[in-house]
Amino acid sequence: MNATPLELSKPQLMRSATYASVGVAVVLIGVKFYAWLATDSVSLLSTLVDSVLDAGASMVNLIAIHYALQPADKEHRFGHGKAEPLAGLIQSGFIFASALFLIVEMSNRFLNPSAVENSDMGIIVMVISIVLTVALVLFQKYVVLHTQSVAVSADSLHYTTDILVNVGVIIALVVAAYTDWLWFDPLVAGIIALYILYSVREIAMDAIQLLMDREFPMEDRSKILELVRAHPEVIGVHDLRTRSSGPHEFIQLHLVLNGNMTLHASHAIADEVEAILEDAFPDAEILIHQDPHDIVEDIPKFAQ
Repeated sequence: MNATPLELSKPQLMRSATYASVGVAVVLIGVKFYAWLATDSVSLLSTLVDSVLDAGASMVNLIAIHYALQPADKEHRFGHGKAEPLAGLIQSGFIFASALFLIVEMSNRFLNPSAVENSDMGIIVMVISIVLTVALVLFQKYVVLHTQSVAVSADSLHYTTDILVNVGVIIALVVAAYTDWLWFDPLVAGIIALYILYSVREIAMDAIQLLMDREFPMEDRSKILELVRAHPEVIGVHDLRTRSSGPHEFIQLHLVLNGNMTLHASHAIADEVEAILEDAFPDAEILIHQDPHDIVEDIPKFAQ
């Protein structure tokens, strides 16, 4: 009996999302290539190129997620999670290249306009593309909700823009079928290219920030501090540092405890605090250092 999505583990969900992404991209390449040959629409060509790059980006994701899910080893004690944002950065390169290609093709079609043929076939293909892409994006968003995968999130954003792109192509094909506006098809391709350039910035910036060990969101950091300070034996907390690496999270902080208690007692309190944080952040690796209350440390303002 096959497992339902709710029964799948995070690694299984992430792998399933990459397999689905590659599968959908391959199907779309086939149907769009056939439709482009039949219509000679530059806006449809734009979505074909995008689907080819989608397939390449999805293959990068598949490899990156496979690597990111490998357990820590002797050479990589923090695991291999950085492969995920690295894949996101590579994806942004794919997307940027597709936008430049579309701009070149759009410019050429403006200079040498030609009529779009077999618009009905193109419209049918684009409707099929929208249905498949919507189903994929819904599944990807489910996976991101349960795994916080950076690579899957970047892939989902890319396919979400594809839905809007496909709607634009349908409009272009309808206009081509009922008017003699030869300029409208390349105009839609140009708008698509600009939208792709706009969307690539978010993907690239998220990937770069994670590669640079960006801190958790402020609400998560506030929650950590609140949970730690709620312990009756904790006098203070400082130097909280957090970061994400693929599916893994890391939390480290300094506890201020009574300097007169024994090492065993301070260790027991640190274990209790660690257990509290593990309940709230089950995927995090937590490192706690104990400081005696009567020692003055030079603590940076942002780390207090």
